[in-house]
Amino acid sequence: MALTPVTADDCLARLDAYDAIIDARSEGEFALDRIPGAVNWPSLNDAERALVGTEYKQISPFVARKRGAALVARNIAMHIERHVLDKPRDWQPLVYCWRGGQRSGSLALVLSKIGFRVQVLEGGYQAYRRAVMKALEEQPLALRFRAICGRTGSGKSRLLAALQAQGAQVLDLEGLANHRGSVLGLVPGSPQPSQKQFDSRLWDAMRRFDPARPVWVESESRKVGELRVPERLIECMRASPCVHIQLPVDARVSLLMEDYAFFVDDVPTFCTRLDALRALRGNEVINGWQEAARSGGIEGVVRELLLTHYDPVYLQSMQRNFIGFADARLVEPENGDASTLAGVARDLLQD
Repeated sequence: MALTPVTADDCLARLDAYDAIIDARSEGEFALDRIPGAVNWPSLNDAERALVGTEYKQISPFVARKRGAALVARNIAMHIERHVLDKPRDWQPLVYCWRGGQRSGSLALVLSKIGFRVQVLEGGYQAYRRAVMKALEEQPLALRFRAICGRTGSGKSRLLAALQAQGAQVLDLEGLANHRGSVLGLVPGSPQPSQKQFDSRLWDAMRRFDPARPVWVESESRKVGELRVPERLIECMRASPCVHIQLPVDARVSLLMEDYAFFVDDVPTFCTRLDALRALRGNEVINGWQEAARSGGIEGVVRELLLTHYDPVYLQSMQRNFIGFADARLVEPENGDASTLAGVARDLLQD
């Protein structure tokens, strides 16, 4: 039997060495955030946790502990039957809960009694969260970023994908945030992660980069949708060398019609999103765009959005926020097709 406590720093340093990372918290806690790669084996599910908490407050701690013990024992038995019976003797899991207390301790104890070498995260998820936030202050300083700049619809995300396909290191903030980065950027039916989970995704992505090689990133603002990009990361991005991609307006409109096809197919949702611009553009303009979209003129609305809403503030924003923008390398592909941007990516990586 081997049951060993491990600090958050040591845990994160050897995270890939564990055969399994087991989150003993409830499914609701797990959904908000978890250690990357973790699986959820609740010692108490959401409803059971609420029941035990109610009995603790309204009856007595002793009654609540009896109830909790029965539920935890039942759940641990279920997890072992479902997930552990096929595990070899040398299987080595990490187990954690909210504070590293009874929920993870109970599961870890049973697993260790079976004969597995188990590590328990001291301080639980709370300690992990503190370690991640500390790491997010340090990780960007060790990396060499290259910022892809360009007006809305210029193919920045597609260029990042082309760079990644050719072996470049890419930090895809929009992908990690599940958002396209503009007022229209939330994909219908696909919500953003919590801020904590976004932070975990960022930490997990940056820990895998080789500091000796550049990391390509899009010139995002401080927020991607509703999620905040860590300040240290923003500072390092904005101090990095830039590549400025420019597409003709017609190509930008075509690209957006492809990338935002869900709005072309769902005009009512597109019109609802336009309501967010009323304070900036006024009711008359928004009502006109909505009427045009409902009449089949969504392509014209996209063109007007680019020329009258996004473009006017673009250069000023880039010059103010990105130190290297004035000396950015300019690339001017004819279109945003995959083959064209693959060629741009090859040229960038050869420099």
